[in-house]
Amino acid sequence: MEEKILYFIWKYKLYNKNKLQTSQGLGLEIHNPGIQNFDSGPDFTNAKIKIGDTLWAGNVEIHVKASDWYAHKHQNDKAYNNVILHVVFDCDKEVCNQKNEKIPTLELKPDKMLLEKYEELIKNNKILSCSDDLNLLENFRLKLWLNNMLFERLSEKTEIIKQKLSRNKNNWEETFYQIIARNFGFKLNAEPFERLAAGLPLKYLAKHHDNLLQIEALLFGQAGFLADDFNNDYYLRLQKEYLHLANKFSLKPIEKYNWKFLRTRPGNFPTIRIAQFAQLIYQSTSLFSKIIDSDRISQVKTLFDVKASNFWKNHYTFAKLSAAKEKTLGESSIDNILINTVIPFLFLYGEAKDNQHLKDKAINWLEEIKPENNKITKMWTEAGVKIPNAFFSQAIIQQTNNYCKYARCLDCGIGTEILKHVYSV
Repeated sequence: MEEKILYFIWKYKLYNKNKLQTSQGLGLEIHNPGIQNFDSGPDFTNAKIKIGDTLWAGNVEIHVKASDWYAHKHQNDKAYNNVILHVVFDCDKEVCNQKNEKIPTLELKPDKMLLEKYEELIKNNKILSCSDDLNLLENFRLKLWLNNMLFERLSEKTEIIKQKLSRNKNNWEETFYQIIARNFGFKLNAEPFERLAAGLPLKYLAKHHDNLLQIEALLFGQAGFLADDFNNDYYLRLQKEYLHLANKFSLKPIEKYNWKFLRTRPGNFPTIRIAQFAQLIYQSTSLFSKIIDSDRISQVKTLFDVKASNFWKNHYTFAKLSAAKEKTLGESSIDNILINTVIPFLFLYGEAKDNQHLKDKAINWLEEIKPENNKITKMWTEAGVKIPNAFFSQAIIQQTNNYCKYARCLDCGIGTEILKHVYSV
């Protein structure tokens, strides 16, 4: 038995409400179980409970054993003087508060079927342990919970942006540039891409916004790729430009070994992503401002419709030729950038500027993007859940990573509905 199970049972009134009585033999009527308290102090506040003939308003404390009251030193804490009921699994001792007043105690025995279902969920080897029970949920409840998950995910992403924004002294364009750069590295090269952008302020690129070769030279040079002895005209031109610009701006490159090529497809090589990023900088000055002014997601996608310069048509690295192929930023990569960077950034900007239109636009755009296709979304689809767009796929990723993987069924709107259904059967 764990306290969190008792919290859950108490919160949702999943117990036999008939003939409740305290361990002292007084009748009990639970008018309001109170509000769960996640800070210090009693577990539930503002409860209303009739004990005997008296209606009490106050707090509720919950323990597995009544003697835990003393183990936790509540008898010495004034914060517990307003506890009107002590709810326990095992009433092994009567307890008193700091005023030496006896606290009425309710011994609560959980329903056997509910406990069995809870154990089945948390001991299931599947990540989505409730996959066989999802049909028990009404569709609107599932959507309501996933809506919460989407905003929880947005909150996590915008918190990261806030931290970077603070370091950049509230420079939105600079922060957007750095986060977009990180996203261009996707998972494998996110860190070196972020370091590249941090060491190459946007203002230096802006000074050469009309010269693609100089933008490429700055990016490849700062990435550490221009210190080799490749004897081709493009490479030598980049090298020459970078030496001049690095001296002009007092730049220091990161080490080339930071970039990862192994276990990635050639189209995702950092050299290709840097070339595409250079093209984005070249063709889209004031990128974030353009996104803010865009009305449709299709307009934003056009901004990211970039391809690497001509040299990369038959190269994946500086070292050798490859079969000719345009190195465009594909649709799935653009969607990834929109989902993980553009939309959270736009949402936060709308929040900071108290602009509900921008926040609504961010959510609407998310609903217009195709759902992500990965192991998590496939798992939910196989369980019978329809994922119509990126709004839902993002919510499901949040749900899986923050709840399902850690068997947090009692904190999950889906898990609680399943357990409540089991008790009501």
